[in-house]
Amino acid sequence: MNTAAVLQHSSEGLPFDLEAKYQQLKSVISGFDSALVAFSGGVDSTLVAKVALDALGAQRVVAAIAVSASFGEAEERSAYEMLSEIGLPYLTVETNELEDPRYAANPINRCYFCKEHVYGALVIAARERGFETVIDGFNGEDTLDFRPGRKAGRELGVRSPLHEAGLSKNDVRGLARHLGLSNWDKPQMACLSSRVEYGIQITSSILKQVDRAEAALRRMGFDDLRVRHHNKVARVEVEQAMLPRALAQRAEIVDAVKAAGYTHVTIDPEGLRHGSMNEGLKRIG
Repeated sequence: MNTAAVLQHSSEGLPFDLEAKYQQLKSVISGFDSALVAFSGGVDSTLVAKVALDALGAQRVVAAIAVSASFGEAEERSAYEMLSEIGLPYLTVETNELEDPRYAANPINRCYFCKEHVYGALVIAARERGFETVIDGFNGEDTLDFRPGRKAGRELGVRSPLHEAGLSKNDVRGLARHLGLSNWDKPQMACLSSRVEYGIQITSSILKQVDRAEAALRRMGFDDLRVRHHNKVARVEVEQAMLPRALAQRAEIVDAVKAAGYTHVTIDPEGLRHGSMNEGLKRIG
């Protein structure tokens, strides 16, 4: 037996540092009288939902899915499936951020106006149903990227247990796997509006166009990708390991993305970079 390896793990089978963060996460969530989880179906919000359900019980926690044009059809279906898997009650809240001209204008702080609508609607939904606190899946590494939406959350009193417990993205995936969540290795996602170049007016037709293009490429086997919208040009980002395959299937990719409504299609040789639309921005907020 490798004694050194055994000593590195707790009785729960987790590395000691992750076990400590897990206990802290449970402690943070247990401190809420009741909670409404802002749920997207990604691994972060799923982990928060699972731990909240375990810590508070089904009578004191509910998930809420914010539905709007910026939430892709496949992602919405996946969110419902995950809630069914973990057995958490849920509600849906329709948000209308596209009707806000500040959001639709797509400035670099667009996410602030989005979250102002989304979190605002969730806070109202929580209050109407008697849930004390709205909690989200913002994790300990999300401060490393430009996240103006986080400011809106703080202003509205939204809590972020993963961040408060110091869990990194890898911590989240490791703990989700340990707890048996089937989406523990799901690619990182973001709202469809994040695909649109800043300054281009956001419309529901553009968001549907992006969604159609990405859905077509996922059917081709590219799971972790982005189709970046630059008016008539679509810039396709796939993970580095899939670049050779993407280049070999360039003609098929071009045809699939053009079928979604684009005139020109390019495959980005740098590969997938989450938040690549923020490259070159001066960090603010």
